[in-house]
Amino acid sequence: MNARIFGNGGKTLVLAHGYGGTRFVWDDVVPSLAESFRVVIFDWSFSGAVADVGGCSERPCSYHGFADELVSLMDKLELKRAVYVGHSMAGMIGCIASVARPDLFSHLVLVGAYINEDGYEGGFDRSEVDAMLAAVEADFAAWVPLFAQAVVGEDHPAAVARFAKQLATMRPATALRVLRAVLTCDVRAVLPDVTAPCSIVHCGRDTVAPLAVARYMQRAMVSCAGGRGADTVVIESSGHFPQLAAPKEFAQAIEAVLIDH
Repeated sequence: MNARIFGNGGKTLVLAHGYGGTRFVWDDVVPSLAESFRVVIFDWSFSGAVADVGGCSERPCSYHGFADELVSLMDKLELKRAVYVGHSMAGMIGCIASVARPDLFSHLVLVGAYINEDGYEGGFDRSEVDAMLAAVEADFAAWVPLFAQAVVGEDHPAAVARFAKQLATMRPATALRVLRAVLTCDVRAVLPDVTAPCSIVHCGRDTVAPLAVARYMQRAMVSCAGGRGADTVVIESSGHFPQLAAPKEFAQAIEAVLIDH
């Protein structure tokens, strides 16, 4: 999973990228975070940076399967009581893993955590989901720049280009399978079972995961931190990728969250 470790601070941060990304999505924030923490980055099996030998294009893709990957990686690296920073879909993956193996996690930081299903304000409706999946299946290369601009935000052209470059390295079949899992699964039932301290970090203007999603998660995560619940931090930036669009503000938000806990 291409794990890399930077810094040698007391706390260990595990940074987990979301759909379409690679470990390089953290390039702008790792140097500053590594001044105070031990920072671990890696690639999920669906990442274009991983050789797909019998990988995600060949087996069912699910959040629970990716949670198993995370647990295996942390065991391999002998990580205990780590701070997990999960972006987008990786936020819910971390929640599932923390319920299965609470000994591995001292704190969850969910960045633009993405959940999608009917019954709450947020996510995409069924027609949008069907259209997106059809576009990926019809012409993945043509879809990549359009999707990158939509999720990163047209206010950040350099960040759009960087994400599009990472997304384009995904194998089209894998990209479709993982996107279908992201857009059609519903793992919200795990939220009340999360007991680790949790901070939800959200951009103020995120069209992919609007603030309503953060508020929904905060209400649902009633068991976090011994029943104190999750807290929410809002970054005054637009788009779904604060680590690309506002890296300084993002790193400061992470540092502030951990100082307060």
